[in-house]
Amino acid sequence: MSSNRALLEVIALDAEDALAARSGGADRLELVTDMAADGLTPPVATFRAIRAAVDIPLRAMLRLADGFSAGGPEQADALVRAAEGLREAGADEFVLGFLDDHGQPDLVTVERLLAVLDGCRWTFHRAIDRAADRDALRKQLADLPGLDTYLTAGSATGVDDGLPTLLAEAARAGEPGYEPRLLVGGGLRLEHVPRLLAGGVTGFHIGGAARPGGWAAPVDAAAVREWREALDV
Repeated sequence: MSSNRALLEVIALDAEDALAARSGGADRLELVTDMAADGLTPPVATFRAIRAAVDIPLRAMLRLADGFSAGGPEQADALVRAAEGLREAGADEFVLGFLDDHGQPDLVTVERLLAVLDGCRWTFHRAIDRAADRDALRKQLADLPGLDTYLTAGSATGVDDGLPTLLAEAARAGEPGYEPRLLVGGGLRLEHVPRLLAGGVTGFHIGGAARPGGWAAPVDAAAVREWREALDV
């Protein structure tokens, strides 16, 4: 991918999704299971099948329950085991992010996982949209190894409401805490793309938009291609 081309990341649940997304022009896949819970950690077997099917980068979700809390110590232990299993299977990019009860980043859990990831690149996902203070969160996470992306809608309610925040954050690219790529997702529609591109956003993440038939249907290569063409104008 050329450095000036916008990145298109597509959610994939299985190898069929992955092949369709790649065919449509996806640059990277986010691997999850259980979209009813907003995307949880995929089984190792699913990761292996997708890795065998496509050669583009894959980011595996580390999240075992709906919401943005890591849960208690037992659930944190289970997250660590899940990360270890995916690493052993060859996963080298991840998606994670947890908040405590006060909307602050759960650094204890994040740092436990980063010890397993051992320098892998990773995305802090939409937990940022529920944070008590987005700017403070970015600065608290700024020195964590491997963090290169924030997946965000700019608002807990989606891109429609988050657009001003997204554009303001894009304008701060390169400042302390704002070096990671802004990957916009969550209620993202094609009509948002021109304004986001004009504002300097270089990352776009789609899930439902790649599946005109709904989450019970596979990724549609033609739908992904429509996004690729919109980003390549």
